[in-house]
Amino acid sequence: MIEVAIKGKSFGDVQVLGDVRFALHAGETLAILGPSGVGKSTLLRIVAGIDSAYSGHVQAPARRAMVFQDPTLLPWRSALDNLRIVHPDLSEAAAQAMLAKVGLGDRAGAFPGQLSLGQQRRLSLARAFAGRPELLIMDEPFVSLDAATAEEMLSLTETLIGESRPATVFVTHAPGEAARLADRVMHLGGNPAVLSAAPACDRPVSGAGSAPNGGRHGRA
Repeated sequence: MIEVAIKGKSFGDVQVLGDVRFALHAGETLAILGPSGVGKSTLLRIVAGIDSAYSGHVQAPARRAMVFQDPTLLPWRSALDNLRIVHPDLSEAAAQAMLAKVGLGDRAGAFPGQLSLGQQRRLSLARAFAGRPELLIMDEPFVSLDAATAEEMLSLTETLIGESRPATVFVTHAPGEAARLADRVMHLGGNPAVLSAAPACDRPVSGAGSAPNGGRHGRA
């Protein structure tokens, strides 16, 4: 069980987040919608353990992975090395298998600058899932992609989540992405920002793709 209970987060005299609370079970996916600049990325950085300067507490497993808006790859390292540097216990064979799973099996020796944006995003996903995270955090992972590439990334992410079933929290501007991937959708808004239930039109259709044990992506 992941529990987030933030009482407040400020930058100087400006309070960005107010009371933000939610719980997340293993295998459950939560999508958070909200406008630009409201504090979605700030919230995710707190949940990921990157930002500790806030009031409240977060209870989360040690095995966490974050997929940022930008791929945040090491440009001077190969695709294979970008996985193994973050996960030093990952064997070369396992890293190669993870690259193949995201469609980059023939690009192991390529550097990030030699990859398209879509391929860089795939590599970022591979890096996140290679560590078998118990909590996956994604910050608008499909932003700035053309429609066809975004659809490929959505399908790939859906498959990877279904295979490993981490607890997942991600933020997006797109209600369609939220409805596609999430079991639950919430809205971050206000000043300071607080979480509330998403409007009915933005919520996933009850039972659509849901697994009986709670989680849309469960597999036997």
